[in-house]
Amino acid sequence: MSDEDDILRYDKMVETALRGVVKRSVEEVIEHGLPGDHHFYITFLTDYKGVKIPDYLRDRYPGEMTIVLQYQFSDLFVDDKLLRVTLSFNNVPEKLEVPLAAISIFADPSVNFALQFQPIGDAMDEADLAGLALDDDDGDGPDDDPKGGGPGGSETGEVVSLDKFRKK
Repeated sequence: MSDEDDILRYDKMVETALRGVVKRSVEEVIEHGLPGDHHFYITFLTDYKGVKIPDYLRDRYPGEMTIVLQYQFSDLFVDDKLLRVTLSFNNVPEKLEVPLAAISIFADPSVNFALQFQPIGDAMDEADLAGLALDDDDGDGPDDDPKGGGPGGSETGEVVSLDKFRKK
């Protein structure tokens, strides 16, 4: 038994819970639409394993990309592992698939709310991501292996200021 097995991993628990906030927020939008002035900025790692975006976007945004869910988006989907949405780039609709583990920032500037994540790497296992299924009645977690792909090694979440998103 290693030293890590002897401690409660609160950092992993908090990270999983905060990613659950992202999932639940997107589920609310799928069910009811975006209320009032709410809109989401979602920043994700473009080179993370499982991210599916057109090559020209990956070339234009090496490493990290931010999308905005506000007026024009369709086919919004989220589950325990994946966010999928169709957005228009230069009037061309493109389907994006982003593992939740690839999301580095989730923000709703309309209410001054933001979460910043460290990418989930090998230290975050399937059992950790299963905690995202907050309303899941069947009790089963993700079927795919969420490991790998992302850089970094820390799994902590933190609330950040929205100043970097505001126009000055």
